[in-house]
Amino acid sequence: MSSLSSSTAQPIRVLVVGLGTMGTSHARAYRAIEGFDLAGLCTSRAADRHDLETEFPGLPRFERYDEALATLRPDAVAICTYTEHHAAMALRAFAAGAHVFCEKPLADTLEDAKRVVDAARASAKALLIGYILRVHPSWSRFVEIGRTLGKPLVMRMNLNQQSAGSFWEVHKKLMLSTSPIVDCGVHYVDIMCQVARSRPVAVHAVGARLTDEIAPGMYNYGHLHIMFEDGSVGWYEVGWGPMMSETAHFVKDIIGPNGSVSIVAKESTDATARSADHDTHTRTNAIRIHHAVLNSERDFAKPDELLSTEDEPGHQELCEREQQLFLKAIRGEIDLSEHHEAAINSLSIVFAADASVRSGEVVHL
Repeated sequence: MSSLSSSTAQPIRVLVVGLGTMGTSHARAYRAIEGFDLAGLCTSRAADRHDLETEFPGLPRFERYDEALATLRPDAVAICTYTEHHAAMALRAFAAGAHVFCEKPLADTLEDAKRVVDAARASAKALLIGYILRVHPSWSRFVEIGRTLGKPLVMRMNLNQQSAGSFWEVHKKLMLSTSPIVDCGVHYVDIMCQVARSRPVAVHAVGARLTDEIAPGMYNYGHLHIMFEDGSVGWYEVGWGPMMSETAHFVKDIIGPNGSVSIVAKESTDATARSADHDTHTRTNAIRIHHAVLNSERDFAKPDELLSTEDEPGHQELCEREQQLFLKAIRGEIDLSEHHEAAINSLSIVFAADASVRSGEVVHL
């Protein structure tokens, strides 16, 4: 990839495709960041989206992706649509000579995800996938501390969402092609892999269909277990829908021989918080570090430490951090090879978990 001088390069003209919560946040980020030029928006019923005209007045809006690509000839495309469209849209963007930012999951099959990565390499274009926790300072610190706890590790994570109204409608549309274990699981499985730094060897998962509003072959609750080569283990739980409990929607623990580290969410005890809100997914309140060492009286030698995260970035700032990373990749300032490998790795695990739910068998990787 050729390097471009940030002082002399022309702004990167970006087309944003899919204008839900994430697409709108990324469009705001492109508008805010020097080096990008928000060139146009593409979404269904574009003419009826008066909110977009209010927020992005005069910006070209399209309903057909091919028309938007041909008309605007963007330097980059941000794909924020439903998962089943990701691979095809990314491949067309590369063929049109554009860089690609794609929301996670990268594709709805592992084979298509690999095709997208291969196309990015073949075209020498940047491909950044929306693993937002990778640009989150509190989560980066969580990973760093987790790596100091010794081996094997136990990793406990969940993200249950009590969704209603428009949130539940979005979840039902997602489940037309993508299970909750796949859609949200890639984030937290990726975190586990970053901490363990060991090869995943087996996955087992169970699921339950808790509503007749989704297809008979789909489930809106899932629970996966991962076993790693070094003896580390992890579980991840996810559920979507109006029936889900708010009581334990946020569990983020790493446990090792030396102690444990936990992300403590204020929302766990805040009755006004809503687990389906995107801000709740990334917001933390503190990081709690527990030391396992005992003193001569066989009591804990050190008290728990509580690291405040009150100054952490909000959801919109995190989207801007992602897009600043994308800009660096476009300019050839960073190598995304590890990022691509990690995305394929986390996808392979959650797809294996989805297969395990359906087969009832342990999947060996």
